[in-house]
Amino acid sequence: MNDQAGPRGPKHVPALDAIAGRRSVRGFLPDPVPQATLRAILQVAARAPSGTNSQPWLVTVVTGAARDRVSEAVLAAARAGERSEEYAYAPHPWHEPFIARRRKVGFDLYALMGVRRDDMPARAEAGLRNFTFFGAPVGLFFTMDRRLLYGSWLDCGMFMQNVMIAARAHGLETCPQQAWCSYGRTVRQALAIPEDQLLLSGMALGYEDPGVPANKLVTEREDVDAFARFLDE
Repeated sequence: MNDQAGPRGPKHVPALDAIAGRRSVRGFLPDPVPQATLRAILQVAARAPSGTNSQPWLVTVVTGAARDRVSEAVLAAARAGERSEEYAYAPHPWHEPFIARRRKVGFDLYALMGVRRDDMPARAEAGLRNFTFFGAPVGLFFTMDRRLLYGSWLDCGMFMQNVMIAARAHGLETCPQQAWCSYGRTVRQALAIPEDQLLLSGMALGYEDPGVPANKLVTEREDVDAFARFLDE
């Protein structure tokens, strides 16, 4: 069966659906994911482009005891205030329009979770759920050689996006989690990741738990005309 809508139409509609429907899921079922499935996702994700085919991405996949070990180590570090930032993720302070966007998604998420804006202990505890992978049975940590520069960051970002889209083809969902990078030293120690590898991000992966209120969050996106220019002369 030909899934092409015509010579100028979309050619892979399921892929478009996978992209449009991707969300950061914050509640997973404990059901295990077969290693064969994880390997298949990573294999197809490795078709991501990279400058001069450098393929700079490295992945540490954790399940079972390894997953629990890194989770417990980072939770302990977070509660003790022992941060070890891998890199500066954002400007300080933020500025508009980014402040408004961040506030809206935060307020919308807390509302779904029943957390009041002024309840700082509850907000802090909600943030710590990152370090349980939101209950997902699989965690992924993306690293690259520290000597590489900005081009490789782009390459690794495209690889991570491929992982998230490929996961959906297997009925799985994900949540990219840069939060782990606030405790980079602890993550590396728990998982024996060499110091010469820069921790770019973590990611939770598993089957979505539809009963978790946070999973009802659908974030807004700007219209194309708000971020794109079309020049023809």
